Amino acid sequence: MSKKELLTSSYDFFLPKELIATYPANPRDSAKLLVYNRAADKISHVKFSDLESFIPKECALIFNDTKVIKARLFGKKLSGGKIELLINKALNAYEISVYIRGKVKEETKIFFAEGLKAEVKELCEDGSRVVTFYLRDKPLRFEELLPIIDKIGHIPLPPYIQREDNKEDESEYQSVFAREEGAVAAPTASLHFTKEQHEKVCKTFAHAFVTLHVGSGTFKPVECDTITEHPMHSEYYAISDEAKELLDSNIKILSIGTTSTRTIEFYARNKIQKGEANIFLHPDNKPLRVNHLLTNFHLPKSTLLMLVASFVGLEKAHKLYQAAIEHKYRFYSYGDAMLIL
Repeated sequence: MSKKELLTSSYDFFLPKELIATYPANPRDSAKLLVYNRAADKISHVKFSDLESFIPKECALIFNDTKVIKARLFGKKLSGGKIELLINKALNAYEISVYIRGKVKEETKIFFAEGLKAEVKELCEDGSRVVTFYLRDKPLRFEELLPIIDKIGHIPLPPYIQREDNKEDESEYQSVFAREEGAVAAPTASLHFTKEQHEKVCKTFAHAFVTLHVGSGTFKPVECDTITEHPMHSEYYAISDEAKELLDSNIKILSIGTTSTRTIEFYARNKIQKGEANIFLHPDNKPLRVNHLLTNFHLPKSTLLMLVASFVGLEKAHKLYQAAIEHKYRFYSYGDAMLIL
């Protein structure tokens, strides 16, 4: 492993702005799919609807069944000042980590529609805030908060999409198999599956679900010079018994997305079925259990691009991204996909 692979600057690249996808492919499986076969060192350009024909036989698929919540809320302070709040994750039953746009201090109260209120409990050094939500002065548990924000909240589209969310995003920024509420960002490789295609691959291949509630830290760029100094964010995960059985076997694993990959690799190292995962995969910390990866195209200097490099190396990751740019692939959350075999 070269010293270059540990430098954050090595993961930068130029992306023409017009290749950032602001809307999803329609239908979902009409997205482009770049297939890279490592053994043959061969790139193929196909459609996502062709995915099944490239999945190796005797392979199990692991999906992330997390569901995106309407984590973006607009409210006001007592003074009338406008506040935008983005839920990050639940720290415990009553305390929620959030990001707040607008000036607040400890004990600031923020008022939302439907009688919902938040009180700032702590200002954290990383820029996040800890709040407790109340309904008519009764503190709310996280699960009690979810149906309220489902009425008044907004889908938290990533900042690079640069538009307001709309009604379509409520279904489009969600996988067809999403069921466990708690993510504030979608596991984007999963967004390409139509219901029909997902049912078909699940009939053909062994498969199981894990849950990783994707936090907003997934978009955080690596800011230190050396990637190994980056403080990796943690997210809640749970491994189903069916997934555990597959992961404890010798069957080859195709991980659907970087979030499933981090969940699997965290489990491979500690054998604990649920908790907080904070694994950072990169060329100096390669996957131990995942054999094949389905993923989208990620931001420069992101931990997700470094995860891709953990499978193929830095130089090859750049070549694959350059091929995608030359073939006008669409990038990021609503963009096209890549299969690494």
